[in-house]
Amino acid sequence: MTDIIERIIELAIQIQQIPAPTFHEQKRAEFVRGLFIQEGLQDVTMDEAGNVYGLWSQVKGTALNLSKGQRSPVKPLVISAHLDTVFPFDMDLSIRKEAGKIYGIGIGDNSIGVAALFGLLWMLKNPSPLPHLPEGEGKRDIWFVANTCEEGLGDLRGMKSVVERFGGDVTAYLVLEGMALGHVYHRAVGVKRYRITARTQGGHSWSDYGQPSAVVELSKLVVQLSTLKLPSKPRTTMNVGKIQGGTSINTIPAEAWMELDLRSEGQAELAELVEEVERLIEAANRQGVQIEAEVIGQRPAGEMSAEHPLVKLAEACVREVGLEPVLTSGSTDANIPLSKGYPALVLGVTQGGGAHTKGEFIETAPVTKGMEQLVRFVRAVISDW
Repeated sequence: MTDIIERIIELAIQIQQIPAPTFHEQKRAEFVRGLFIQEGLQDVTMDEAGNVYGLWSQVKGTALNLSKGQRSPVKPLVISAHLDTVFPFDMDLSIRKEAGKIYGIGIGDNSIGVAALFGLLWMLKNPSPLPHLPEGEGKRDIWFVANTCEEGLGDLRGMKSVVERFGGDVTAYLVLEGMALGHVYHRAVGVKRYRITARTQGGHSWSDYGQPSAVVELSKLVVQLSTLKLPSKPRTTMNVGKIQGGTSINTIPAEAWMELDLRSEGQAELAELVEEVERLIEAANRQGVQIEAEVIGQRPAGEMSAEHPLVKLAEACVREVGLEPVLTSGSTDANIPLSKGYPALVLGVTQGGGAHTKGEFIETAPVTKGMEQLVRFVRAVISDW
């Protein structure tokens, strides 16, 4: 067991060392594709979105069905982990190990998640990778998927392609997130994102003083947005994540833009917030000031009942490794299948912190419990479901 955990951690570091900004995951995807082939998975392919697929067949006749372009007679389990990171190519990828932690950008989100795909495969192939763990007989195929475009403006394009391929003809979608151990995500937070641009005539800071400034006008809008009262239940948030504009210190800016992120656990609440934001944007237009909003991302909301047998199974698997499960919501790849009413949830591999920052880290000791709960969950689904 220790050997497998060490292999998973070392593989996570190898994956982390391959830059994979959203929209530029190809090199990392090719690395994973090679490992899928090396592990003997069937029907290893890459689709137009850059997703990598590999089949671990448990059902007699699957290979024949695939050769004829048909689906397996038994609904498969689809297990995915996203390849991309929020970091650009020029970021420092160095790793630092200390006191049971590994520091490195993207190590937890989501290099360890991708490595866990292989950890699951190794443990499922091993008759008894964990003590006192019932083996079970596989009755369902498993599709392992390393997908693209989960982060930022990727807008879940990778998972959209995955769900387009399999649709509702699955037992479930299981999404792996590196630092979510102990949490069971069964609710999908709705998201809407805008790029808001302010345009004015601009001019010289001295001779044209008094002319509208695109930066100032955009700043006024930010202040107005910050006064909106957002409900705490269902949780609803707003964030200006990026703002840019201007030419020089002595030039009245003719253009400025910002990116705005709106989220809510409630579809009605998100719709209400969107309406208020668009009203403020429209009201900010006046003579000499043009403000436009472009939708640059939209993640649909969805939910699987806390009483669903899959959620109950996930809770039980977390408890069996000595942790207390936390049912929660988030904006993840699971948004896509959940929004369509397909069974889907997110489970974590380990614990950590500093996600999306230079101080990102994972804890190595919890990886054992994380993999055990994943194997318990997967074995139950493919043998008894």
